[in-house]
Amino acid sequence: MLDLLLTNASLPDGRTGMSVAVQGGKIAELAPGLHAPALETIDAGGQLLAPPFCDPHFHMDATLSYGLPRVNESGTLLEGIALWGELKPLLKAEDLVARALAYCDWAVARGLLAIRSHVDTSDPSLLPVEAMLEVKKRVAPYLDLQLVAFPQDGVLRTKGGVQSLLRALDLGVDVVGGIPHFERTMAQGADSVKLLCEIAAERGKLVDMHCDETDDPQSRHIETLAFEAQRLGLQGRVNGSHCTSMHSMDNYYVSKLIPLIAESGVSVIANPLINITLQGRHDSYPKRRGMTRVPELLAAGVNVAFGHDCVMDPWYGMGSADMLEVAHMGLHVAQMTSQKGIHACFAAVTVNAAKVMHLQGYGLAPGCDASFVLLQARDVVEAIRLRANRLKVWRKGKLLAQTAEVVAQLHVEGRPAGTRFTRP
Repeated sequence: MLDLLLTNASLPDGRTGMSVAVQGGKIAELAPGLHAPALETIDAGGQLLAPPFCDPHFHMDATLSYGLPRVNESGTLLEGIALWGELKPLLKAEDLVARALAYCDWAVARGLLAIRSHVDTSDPSLLPVEAMLEVKKRVAPYLDLQLVAFPQDGVLRTKGGVQSLLRALDLGVDVVGGIPHFERTMAQGADSVKLLCEIAAERGKLVDMHCDETDDPQSRHIETLAFEAQRLGLQGRVNGSHCTSMHSMDNYYVSKLIPLIAESGVSVIANPLINITLQGRHDSYPKRRGMTRVPELLAAGVNVAFGHDCVMDPWYGMGSADMLEVAHMGLHVAQMTSQKGIHACFAAVTVNAAKVMHLQGYGLAPGCDASFVLLQARDVVEAIRLRANRLKVWRKGKLLAQTAEVVAQLHVEGRPAGTRFTRP
C-alpha cells in the first residue's frame, strides 16, 4: 500500500500524464499511468508538479524589519548597510526569531522549502547568529535553512571580525561568507577572499561570498574567488553572489573572466529583484540594470541560480517569499524570453539553486525525497507568467500547505451571469 499516489501530473521537463508513487517519504516510482492501492490518491488534473523552490541567497536576520528605525530613502546599497548598522543596537533575539518564523510560514505556503540565509557576524555579541540558529532548529521539520557566516561590515575592516566569524562557525553556522568589495581597499578585499577560502578549506565548509555587488567595473573579486577555489581544491564548493560589477565590465575582460569562473567550478547567484533596485543608482540616463551576465555564464557551463535576497528590510521594502516572482523578474532583466531562457529561469529557482546549496535527496526521480509543489499552471512558462498559485505543497510525503484554486467570476453585460474561469 502506497502512502500517496499522484496521477495525471505535468512535469517541468514537458512530460505529461505522469504519476508519482510515494512511500516512506520518498518517491518510489515515477512513470506514466501508474495504478496502485494507496492511502491517498490525488488527480493532479494535468497541472504542473515541480520540485520545491529554493532560495540560495537571503538575509533572514533582517527580514520583515522594514521601517525600523527608518526607511531607506535613497534606495542605495550603502544606505541600506548604514541603516542596518543603526538597527543592530536595537535588535532583540525574540524579535529576530519571530520575524524569521513568520517569513518561513510565508515561504512554505509558496512552496519554498530550502533557504540559504546570510547572517551578520560583525557584532561580537553574535545575537543574530544565535537567533537564526534557534530558527533553524525550529523550522527543521518543514524547511531546510542553511546559514552563512556573513561579516556584513567586512571581516578585515571590523575589529575582531575574523574571531567573530570563527566563533559563528564553531556555533554551527554552515557556510563561510564574505564581502570583499566592502573592505577598505581593493587589496584588502582580495586578502579577505584568500583568508576566508582558507578557513573554509581547513574546516571543510562551503563558501558563499557577496562578490562585487557594485557598479564599479574595476571591482574584480570574483576573479580572486575563482583563483582561490582552484588553488585550494574547492571546486564545486564555492559560490559568488551578486557579481553585479560584471554588468559594467569591459567585454574583452569578461571574455577572459567567464571561462576562468567555469574552469574553477564556482557557481553564481544573481538576485534580480534587488540587483535591479540597488544598482545604477548613480546613473542618470541610460540607467544600468545592474544584474550580472546570466545568459553568458550559463552558456559557458556555469551553474547560475537566482535568490530573493531581501524581503521588507533596510535594502528592499517589497517581496513575499515568491520565487516565481524572482524568476519572472530575472527573465525580463536578462532578456531571457526564449523558451529555453524561460526554462532556465525556472531552473534557477529550483534545480540550480538546490545544486548551489548541495541539497541531498532533491528532485523528481525515484529515490528522491517526496517533496514537491503542485502549481495551478500547465507548464513552466505558464507558471512564471502567472506566478502560479500553489495548490499543494508536500515535504517528504507530508502535506504542508494548500491553497484553493483561483477562479474568477464575471458579472459583465452580455456574458452569462456568474461566468467562471480560471485566471488567464
